[in-house]
Amino acid sequence: MPLDSQKPFGNHRRPYTSAEHKRIEKRLRDTEQLLHSLFAHNPNAIGVFTAGGNLVRSNSTAALLTGYSEQELLGKSFASFLAPDQISLGVYYFTRAANGSPRTFETVLLHKNGYRIEVNATSVPITDGRRINGFVVICQDISERKRNENRIRHMAYYDDMTGLPNRRYFIEKLSEALTSARKDKVAVFYTDIDRFKLVNDSFGHDYGNMLMLQLAERFTHCIAPSDLLARTEGDKFAIAYLDISGAEELRPRAEMIAKMLEQPFVVGGDSIHLSVSIGISLYSGTEEEDAETLMKYAEIALSRSKESGKNNYQVFNQAMKTGSLQKLKMESELRRALQNGEFELYYQPQMEVSSGKIVGMEALIRWMHPTRGIVPPREFIPVAEESGLIVPIGEWVIMEACRQNKKWQDEQLLHVPVSVNLSVRQFLQPSLKEKIANMLEITGLAPEYLDLEITESMTMDVDFATTNLLELKNLGVQISIDDFGTGYSSLSYLKKFPIDKLKIDYSFVRDIMSDPNDAAIVATIISMAHHLHLEVIAEGVETKEQLTFLDRNRCNHIQGYWFSPPVNSVQIEELLHSRRSEVS
Repeated sequence: MPLDSQKPFGNHRRPYTSAEHKRIEKRLRDTEQLLHSLFAHNPNAIGVFTAGGNLVRSNSTAALLTGYSEQELLGKSFASFLAPDQISLGVYYFTRAANGSPRTFETVLLHKNGYRIEVNATSVPITDGRRINGFVVICQDISERKRNENRIRHMAYYDDMTGLPNRRYFIEKLSEALTSARKDKVAVFYTDIDRFKLVNDSFGHDYGNMLMLQLAERFTHCIAPSDLLARTEGDKFAIAYLDISGAEELRPRAEMIAKMLEQPFVVGGDSIHLSVSIGISLYSGTEEEDAETLMKYAEIALSRSKESGKNNYQVFNQAMKTGSLQKLKMESELRRALQNGEFELYYQPQMEVSSGKIVGMEALIRWMHPTRGIVPPREFIPVAEESGLIVPIGEWVIMEACRQNKKWQDEQLLHVPVSVNLSVRQFLQPSLKEKIANMLEITGLAPEYLDLEITESMTMDVDFATTNLLELKNLGVQISIDDFGTGYSSLSYLKKFPIDKLKIDYSFVRDIMSDPNDAAIVATIISMAHHLHLEVIAEGVETKEQLTFLDRNRCNHIQGYWFSPPVNSVQIEELLHSRRSEVS
């Protein structure tokens, strides 16, 4: 069998031809040029070191990165390029490549001018197959990336305005402290600046921001270097004292914080006096008390402090926890109620005193709890307001009241306004006008058949209230002030507000037949309202004698059990059918 002259036979290969030699030499030259180009023009710094760690060759990027000329670089040891705090670890990783495998690690070089350069370094061994002859080190400058990472970390863990740590940082460091807390106890003080929102509303947010910076500065004087301080949100600050020996230390520290605020703050030439409410939780050393739990306990105590009249402190106890758990349970049930359609509107007719005709309906929410039956508003509205659920609940009330009123109109049962109560949170929403307009459009109810009720307390910021009420009034809806006489608004402002009706609070109506003062107040409110061309509705009318008094004083409308209690829509329809001839 003939041998193939192109294939090896045993350990022998036929000699290369002259043409093949030239091709091989060209490939070697091309490869050498490619390697030289990659070395010389590489965006990363490259240095070739002897087995002993001295530089024998480098590219121009290495000179740019370190600030040394290529000549100055020659002979320098690898360790001499490293920042002092990086030498031990850097040399360790550099020499680890001696086992034949590349090593990649992050380290810090020291520029010729003394500043630090963070790099990602790879140490690659140079070997002839038997021994390590040297190393190639490739360094990528990651200083900008590290700066961005640090910037992001700072944003994640620090408050932009004050520069203090934020809640996330506080919780992480508190968790670390709890793992090492043995003899000494840890206490969390959660603080809230009383009436800070009033400062923002009165003077503006720029003013409030300057005040916040001063607050942050004062709080730093309330802690030792080992303690923790954070601005967690808004006007709330958290302090973790890590050297508390017992509960007897809590009061002096709370008083120290309160005293810190006694001196007035000066902003823009104005002198501002502030007070603080404090909630305190004390670490007991039990495993179930982690950082989040301690913080939650302090928040619960802070809520109790504010409920107790502000400008005081409360220490968490288990009784507070029980009350808070009940609130949390109700909040969870309210969310479920919204999703499952457990709310229902009851309607209380409003009667014209002179004719006895129905001239309006007030929509009142009821919660049809699956196990507890009907839950009255006084039990769940405070929780809804505190949790913010009052906004979606309030929007549901408006939408449902408009839908039902349009249905009654389409059925020719009545054409009167339906009134709904606006919560403070709803009234403060910038998008309130658009939401109301959208609900009217969806339901098809004419604007004049919707009456929005606000309380006196919502008009304390006169400029804001006037602007907001004008926007709503321009939609064509009616506006009433509910519970009139119980708030703090000046009567002189009433003529500035675009309102249609005043509703006299039932607490005045209740005793008009037995208390001359209440009788005088009601008569005065009615007279004043008429002078301002406003209609008056008296709430809580329960007796014929009350009705007679109100009629004698020219009260326009009444609402109360004397005429009808709040009833559901089916009962209203029965009432309307029975009084069809009386409905206006």
